[in-house]
Amino acid sequence: MDKAELNKLKLFLQKTFGSAELTVKARPQKTDSCEVYKGDEFIGVIYVDDEDEDRSFMFQMAILDIDLEDL
Repeated sequence: MDKAELNKLKLFLQKTFGSAELTVKARPQKTDSCEVYKGDEFIGVIYVDDEDEDRSFMFQMAILDIDLEDL
């Protein structure tokens, strides 16, 4: 993933989730994924899927049971 693609993913996430706090960072030693942060907090990973000549992305975010306690 190059810087232009990372920026497009960041802008997409910010628009989709309505938060300018979301950022996307390259992963060291990895070219098939990037990390997503809200401020300084890591919230997930975006993986690239290049199969079948159609480039797509999968956003994976874990939600812990303790994250739901105050809801």
